Amino acid sequence: ITAKASIIFVTLQYNVTNSATEGQASESVSLYYYGVKDLATVFFYMLVAVIIHAIIQEYVLDKINRRMHFSKTKHSKFNESGQLSAFYLFSCIWGTFILISENYISDPTILWRAYPHNLMTFQMKFFFISQLAYWLHAFPELYFQKTKKEDILRQLVYIGLYLFHIAGAYLLNLNHLGLVLLVLHYFVEFLFHISRLFYFSDEKYQKGFSLWAVLFVLGRLLTLILSVLTVGFGLARAENQKFDISTGNFNVLAVRIAVLASICITQAFMMWKFINFQLRRWREHSATQAPAVKKKPTVTKGRSSRKGTENGVNGTVTSNGADSPRNRKDKSS
Repeated sequence: ITAKASIIFVTLQYNVTNSATEGQASESVSLYYYGVKDLATVFFYMLVAVIIHAIIQEYVLDKINRRMHFSKTKHSKFNESGQLSAFYLFSCIWGTFILISENYISDPTILWRAYPHNLMTFQMKFFFISQLAYWLHAFPELYFQKTKKEDILRQLVYIGLYLFHIAGAYLLNLNHLGLVLLVLHYFVEFLFHISRLFYFSDEKYQKGFSLWAVLFVLGRLLTLILSVLTVGFGLARAENQKFDISTGNFNVLAVRIAVLASICITQAFMMWKFINFQLRRWREHSATQAPAVKKKPTVTKGRSSRKGTENGVNGTVTSNGADSPRNRKDKSS
């Protein structure tokens, strides 16, 4: 393709230059908004994600699998956790860097102040483009990884949930809130998958799952608190509450209710899955730890039982004892 066409796929589109004046020094800052051309950029980086996925699979995970000799079930789960733990770790570090560089941690009111956040910095927009590209690449990976039919539905559900929430935060200009919630969620998920990798190498390792269980519940509570604080209180008290697609303002009551409903339903679904997972682990653990009940040998009273103990071992008659009568003392004439 031509150079003009390739730029649409490779570089970020829809940039504007704002001149920010601070005191006597003035500097120009390039900011970005979203548009239809972002689909081409997402498609290109989806292909990049497929290539990176194949590199990690071939040069890291396959070598470990050959050494550990996993079964088919553990093999697929190990590959899944290996890929996701690498992605979650990279996204956590990248997202935390954005939060620190743009002072999100020192000033939490930036989550709802000056909404709509229709202008993004380069790293903010590139972060969301990369997130959409990664979760879109998960669809062809179901074919490349030869995923089992019984696992396809489960993976389609969580891939669809990721795409729905990330695209929703991106299109509704809630990228500040979306970034914070993604970093929080990715950290908890990284701990789970890295604990599962250690568990596959040594099944006695259980401490990581206990820590993950505590952080999982705390993560769900923090997600609900931040969502209600931002959407239910911050945006509800904002002055500009007019639906305007041209300016990217979606701060109306119906949209706020839909956003909070989707977040609450998703968190409830995750807690339901989490409780079922913990109950299944508890049943499996109690089944393995339960001592086996030993059956006491039943001894029948009478002459036959005494003969059995004399002729055999533990009540079983030996061939020698059964075939030969007991030797009697010869009477002296």
